[in-house]
Amino acid sequence: MGLGRLVNGEWVTTRSQEDQEGRFVRPETNFRHWIKADGSSAFAPDARRYHLYVSLACPWAHRTLIMRELKGLQDAISLSVVDPYMGEEGWEFSNSPGSIPDTINHTQYLRDIYLKANPTISGRVTVPVLWDKQTETIVNNESSEIIRMLDHECGAIAQSPIDLCPPDLQSQVDEIIAAIYNPINNGVYRAGFATKQGAYEEAVTELFKALDHWETVLDRQRFLCGDRLTEADICLFTTLVRFDVVYYVHFKCNLRRIVDYPNLWGYLRDLYQMPAFKVTCNFDHIKSHYYRSHPNVNPYQIVPKGPIIDFDGAHGRDRRFGQVEAATR
Repeated sequence: MGLGRLVNGEWVTTRSQEDQEGRFVRPETNFRHWIKADGSSAFAPDARRYHLYVSLACPWAHRTLIMRELKGLQDAISLSVVDPYMGEEGWEFSNSPGSIPDTINHTQYLRDIYLKANPTISGRVTVPVLWDKQTETIVNNESSEIIRMLDHECGAIAQSPIDLCPPDLQSQVDEIIAAIYNPINNGVYRAGFATKQGAYEEAVTELFKALDHWETVLDRQRFLCGDRLTEADICLFTTLVRFDVVYYVHFKCNLRRIVDYPNLWGYLRDLYQMPAFKVTCNFDHIKSHYYRSHPNVNPYQIVPKGPIIDFDGAHGRDRRFGQVEAATR
C-alpha cells in the first residue's frame, strides 16, 4: 500500500502500518467538522459552497458519490476525481479517463489540499475530502459522517427528498454500519495488508463469518434494515462490488466469492442496477488502483483482464420482497 503521509506538514513515504502481530492498523481521520442545517456550526448547507475530492477506486469515497447521486446534489456539490494510480507521492490529479482535475484549488496532489487546510498537519492523506470553498478549509474526511451530512443536513440544497436514515431506523442503521465496518469494510484491508500469517487468518475468518451472517439476514429481507434502502446498504455495497473484482485475489479473501452467496449476490446486483449506484462504479479505476498501487502485494503491478461478472443479470429480489420503499422527510 502506498503509505505516504504528512508529518508536521512534510511529506514522507513509509509502507509500515501494522502492529507487532502484523495486523493492519487504520489511523483515525483528521477533520471532523459538520455541515449543520440548524446554524449550529460554521458550515451552512449552501448550494455550490462545497466540493468533494474522491477516488473512483476507493470504497470509502464511493459512499459519498452514491449519496450525492441519490440526494440529487450533483449541481450543489462540485467534484474532483484523482488518478486511479497512487504512487509514492500519494493521490494525484490528472487528465486520465474518468479523472477530474482540481478545478477549485488547482493543485497537483491531494496532500496540497490538506496542507492548505493545516500547514503543519500530521497524518494520512485520504479520500473522500469535503472542502469548503468559502472558508477554504476541509470540513470533513470521514466517509460515514460525510454521507450522514449529505443525507440529513443538505435537504435545502438537494433535489431529492429521500431519507436514507429515517428517525425510526437511525439506531438500527448506525448499529449495522458499525457491525459491518471492522469485519467487512475494513476486514478486506486487514486481510490484504496483514504481514503475518496469524493476522491474515484472523481477518479472513472474521470477514467470512460476517458475510455468512448477512447472507442469512438477506434471505428473509431485501435490504439490511428490512424493506427500505438506507445508508447501511451504501456502506456494504462499496465493499461487495469490489470483492470478486479485486479483494478475492489481490487481498487473498478467497474462501468464497460473492457470486457464491445466493442472497448477497442477488442483493449486490439489486443495488448495482439502481442508477445512483451503477453510474458511480468505475471498474477500470478500481482494478488499476489496487493492482498498480500496492507493489508490496503485487510487485509487478500486472492488472488482470478478468474476472467477467454480470452485474446486470436478473436478481429477482424485487419480485420476491416487493418494490423499494423510499422513506421521505
